[in-house]
Amino acid sequence: MKIAIVGFGKMGHMIKSSAENFGHEVVATVDPVAKDADCKVEQGDYEAVAKAVKESGAEGIIEFSHPSAVMGNIKALIPLGLPLVIGTTGWNDKKDEIRNLLAQCNGIAMTSANFSIGVNLLYKIIDEAAKLVSAFDEYDASVFEIHHNQKADSPSGTALDIAKHLMANYPKKTEIVTESFHERPKAKELHVASMRLGSVPGTHTVFFDSNADTIEITHRARSREGFANGAVHSLERLAEGIKNGSLQRGKLFEMSDLF
Repeated sequence: MKIAIVGFGKMGHMIKSSAENFGHEVVATVDPVAKDADCKVEQGDYEAVAKAVKESGAEGIIEFSHPSAVMGNIKALIPLGLPLVIGTTGWNDKKDEIRNLLAQCNGIAMTSANFSIGVNLLYKIIDEAAKLVSAFDEYDASVFEIHHNQKADSPSGTALDIAKHLMANYPKKTEIVTESFHERPKAKELHVASMRLGSVPGTHTVFFDSNADTIEITHRARSREGFANGAVHSLERLAEGIKNGSLQRGKLFEMSDLF
């Protein structure tokens, strides 16, 4: 597949390597800052982004830019009609707007808080574990995550997704708490705690604890390569879904839809 990468920072470079390792051709890298991008565009010139992608002959797009640019990029790229994987986060509150645009333009896109294959396996494991553990009242549950000290948000989007998967299958927990407790937590409260340290790519753990024992389920990323590989695999599945008719245009998919 001929792929265009919009956003050519650290993740963009990893995605290029992953795509080429999987036998694809990266026909354009588009970025306003990166010195080695194929196409340098002015900051905020989203028409130029779309033009660069269109002229490259790309058959699919992976967007991994910055929260300040993601909405402009998405709105410019969807009308091209190409399968679009959106790796940039921070626009959850705009999803309905993007769904409407996809429907109008007959486009197709996919987004995820975390493109790691391992993390998406983790979601499935937590679904099943929570169902099993919830049958025993003596167990409590919590979520913990640790990331590098350059990460700006806390808790991670992945930690919140883990919490949602857990609560969907663990009726005792109905409320997520991300701040420190200054009193005893209520039984219904699920604590999602965070730490920022050094260069840690990302570690997420679910705890089920009783007086007798503790069960821990952990995903530990060794590098960001897993995110890049997952983004490329997601674009492959989007393109294949369009080709074989298993995916309908005009929709925004989550990685769970393709997994």
